[in-house]
Amino acid sequence: MTVPALALDNITCTFASRDDRTQRYTAVKDTTLHIAPGEFVSVVGPTGCGKSTLLNVGAGLLEPSSGGVTAFGEPLKGINRRAGYMFQADALMPWRSALDNVMAGLTFHNVPRDEARRRADEWLKRVGLGGFGDRYPHQLSGGMRKRVALAQTLILDPDIILMDEPFSALDIQTRQLMENELLDLWAAKRKAVLFITHDLDEAIAMSDRVVVLSAGPGTRPIGEFTIDLPRPRDVAEIRSHPRFVELHAQIWSVLRDEVLKGYQQQLTAA
Repeated sequence: MTVPALALDNITCTFASRDDRTQRYTAVKDTTLHIAPGEFVSVVGPTGCGKSTLLNVGAGLLEPSSGGVTAFGEPLKGINRRAGYMFQADALMPWRSALDNVMAGLTFHNVPRDEARRRADEWLKRVGLGGFGDRYPHQLSGGMRKRVALAQTLILDPDIILMDEPFSALDIQTRQLMENELLDLWAAKRKAVLFITHDLDEAIAMSDRVVVLSAGPGTRPIGEFTIDLPRPRDVAEIRSHPRFVELHAQIWSVLRDEVLKGYQQQLTAA
C-alpha cells in the first residue's frame, strides 16, 4: 500500500475556554484523515468546525491533545518541513516587492541570491505576473497578491500543499481564474493537497476527494466522497456536468444539517 503523504490519526484537539480557563473545549475529536501522494483532498464543514485546526495540526503549527501525525510515514515533530502553507489572509511582507516576497523562502534556505532571484522571476511568469516583480503588495490587486502568495508557496517545491480558504476573499471571476491556475500547476507535479474551503462548488470542482466534517464541538468526519469527474477540469464549465450536479446533491444532503447546527450554535453563543 502507498504510504500517505500526510496522515492524521485519531486526532483530538482540546483547548482551554477563553472565559473560564478551568473549562475545556474539544474542537476536534478522534479524527482520522489520510492524503495520498498526488491526491487533491478538500475538507468542507460549518464555520467553526475545526477545519483550520486540522490544517494547523498537519502543518506542525499545533500539537494535538492526542493522536498522531506522519508525513510520508515519518512521525511529525515540530514544523512539517515537507509542507507549504498558503493562508487565507495575505502573508506577503508589505516592505518587499513581489519578486522579493517570492524569493524570500529560498533566501531563508540559503539559496544564493542570484539563483533565488532567477527562480522567483520564473515563478512570477508561471502565475501570470511576469513584469510585475518590482510592484509592492499595495500596488497589486487582490487576485495579483494571491498569485504572488501561490508562487511564494510553490517555489519551495513542497511535497504537501496546505491551503486554508486561499481564494475566499476574491470576486467570483478572479476566484475561478485562480482555481484553474492552481489546478494547472498541481497537474504539472501532482503534489498532495489538503484544501480547506466553505464553498462546496469549489471543493467538488477541484478535488479528487471531498471530506465533510460535522458541526462542533467535537468535530469529526461524517462523510467522504470520491470526485470521479474527468480531468483536466475548468472549474466554471465542470459545474454543468451531470455528475457534478449529482455529487453536489449527495454531499449537500450530508452537509446541510451540519451547517444548520453550526448556525444555531452561533446564534446561541451570540
